[in-house]
Amino acid sequence: MGDIRDFQRMMKNIYYERDVERGAHRTALWLFSEVGELADAIVKGDLEALNREASDVLAWLCSLCNLFNVDLEKAAYKRYSHRCPKCGASPCKCPKELKTFQ
Repeated sequence: MGDIRDFQRMMKNIYYERDVERGAHRTALWLFSEVGELADAIVKGDLEALNREASDVLAWLCSLCNLFNVDLEKAAYKRYSHRCPKCGASPCKCPKELKTFQ
């Protein structure tokens, strides 16, 4: 087991050449498709599919980040840094109306 950066490197080692050939727009479409499959698993309450689709979403997100040379782990920790990026609190103290579709 590793961290997000290790996983992103693994995805780059496995898929980068194919991702470059496919291009960023089509790679993003695959990511969106996987998010749809994740949503379907949630609606159905299918825990096995949810596990599978969540890992697929992470893999495709890493592929997209690799195409743009984005360090996903660094970006995520910079943005969230153990606190809500909107209110700065942990746990989040944003008013409920701000939490919807931020």
